[in-house]
Amino acid sequence: MNFIPVVYGVLNILLVLGLAPLYITVVKKVKARVQGRRGPRIIQGYLNLAKLFKKEVIYSEYASFISRLAPYASLSILLVAALMVPLVWVPDLEPVTGNIIVFLYLLVAGRLLLALLGLDAASSFGGMGSSREMSLSAIIEPVTVLVFAALAFVMGSLSIPEMFRHAALESPSWSPTILLLCISLFILIIVETGRIPVDNPETHLELTMVHEGMLLDTSGRNLALFELSHGVKQVLLMALLINILVPAGLMFEFSVPALIIGCILFLLKGTVLSIGIGLFESSFAKMRFFQIPNLFMIAFFFSILTIFIEVMI
Repeated sequence: MNFIPVVYGVLNILLVLGLAPLYITVVKKVKARVQGRRGPRIIQGYLNLAKLFKKEVIYSEYASFISRLAPYASLSILLVAALMVPLVWVPDLEPVTGNIIVFLYLLVAGRLLLALLGLDAASSFGGMGSSREMSLSAIIEPVTVLVFAALAFVMGSLSIPEMFRHAALESPSWSPTILLLCISLFILIIVETGRIPVDNPETHLELTMVHEGMLLDTSGRNLALFELSHGVKQVLLMALLINILVPAGLMFEFSVPALIIGCILFLLKGTVLSIGIGLFESSFAKMRFFQIPNLFMIAFFFSILTIFIEVMI
């Protein structure tokens, strides 16, 4: 029996879960520093999760099985997606097929669960957040499909591991199409993780809430699971950008020294990208709701331009 897919799956999931709270905290710390504040400690994200896991879960009197099932299902879906996006090791055999279309469907399923959760508690804020989330999804999902289509077209494969292999062995990162793709992927990270200027993950003002509005009636362990899911989603999207733009450190043949070096390099690259996200958030104010599609159109334009350049060259 070949244990490589099992070892890869366990390592990749542990790495994703371990880095998820760290990168969220780095973004918060950068934003705090820019605002002249000290900011949270680097381990604050882990401490917050540990505290939430110990707290009691309270459900709305109107909550159905969806409120009980959604936190576990949301994290499970993203952990399956984590098997498709290698962080430091691209094995010859994967536990699941890393098809980017399936990856997209998993992201959509997670968003649908979150929207159902917002509606399930029958609160006005939750319903408002779900309504806004679905309205934005109707615009961003076609753009996401186009960004992923451009990525697959440039890399010549629908398989995410094969894309990373192509980026590391055949495609120079300074290629114009790669750089344009990375701009689109960066915008995708901002949009999909609900960050400024699209959404403010730290707000509790009902007039501006989108993501937080759907979680207002969630508490304790369930809230910790959603916070962890949010961090996992961010790490996976960051890994897509990092391993396409800077694949240095990716390991194709397993060895312990290469694994350690790969983990250290990914940690550094992810930290740099998190600092970039924090600086980007600090440079913009939250956009008005009906102006948000303008940001999506930038990713749409660069994806179309990428495909056009790739066809013409």
